[in-house]
Amino acid sequence: MAGRSLLVAALQTAGVPDDPEATLAQLERRVHAIRELLDGVQLVLAPELHLMALPPMLDERAGTMEERSVEIPGPLTERLGALARAAGVWLVPGSVWERTAEGIYNTALVLSPDGRLVTTYRKCFPWQPYETSRPGRSVVTFEIPGVGRIGLAICHDGAFPEIFRSLAWQGAEAVFQLTLTDTADRDIETVVARANAYVNQVAVVNVNAAAPVGNGRSLVVDAEGVVRYEASVNEEVVTTVLDLDAVARVRERGAFGLNRLWDEMDRVGPSLELPMYGGRYVPRGNA
Repeated sequence: MAGRSLLVAALQTAGVPDDPEATLAQLERRVHAIRELLDGVQLVLAPELHLMALPPMLDERAGTMEERSVEIPGPLTERLGALARAAGVWLVPGSVWERTAEGIYNTALVLSPDGRLVTTYRKCFPWQPYETSRPGRSVVTFEIPGVGRIGLAICHDGAFPEIFRSLAWQGAEAVFQLTLTDTADRDIETVVARANAYVNQVAVVNVNAAAPVGNGRSLVVDAEGVVRYEASVNEEVVTTVLDLDAVARVRERGAFGLNRLWDEMDRVGPSLELPMYGGRYVPRGNA
């Protein structure tokens, strides 16, 4: 019997600066090229705010977020749905600035191979004080039939342990972390991505923008916190086969055959006083 696996192509790329239409057209070409090149590819992933066509950070100008924000659903998600349907892949085309009556969010999109907008995720922890979008209020997972449950995170979310812990507690066995970083903290971000993978026993694909918009170093990390692959700083297609059966084995038998973290948390956690969260740990499946 075939195992639960997912062939992912993560685009470490940069858009066409200040030209969202050209950036979208570029993404369409690249998704079709990946589909032709990679036999059996199931999901294509792009960095944070990729379709917003940002220039390098020091060249950004005031008002860009307001000018480029879009409604969800809307014309952009319709076009992305058509792309996912034509290519026959799951599509996570980065995040976009979502315009709502209450303000603008940094929102990730997930489209299925039949073109449906399956879910959206609003970044819970914008990079403040620099990022002025509104914070989201809840974490989000989605199911890929026959494969498993996937969680979503956006860049600075990774610095807050609660996000990855909540995703794993809700059943995510892999997390796609969409990133846009060109700053000096990229090295520690890679450390944190490994830590989030290990302590939550989830696979992590952290895809960053390429130079000159980002500083790359996209990662594939397994559920033991081991880096399967780290990219350079330039344009690159990062491919990986996520083995969710392997994630389940790590949880059952322990990381490195030693550390059964979720099993211990389910046994010991309910006896702990956790005042910072207003109560006690509830074992998975009993919430």
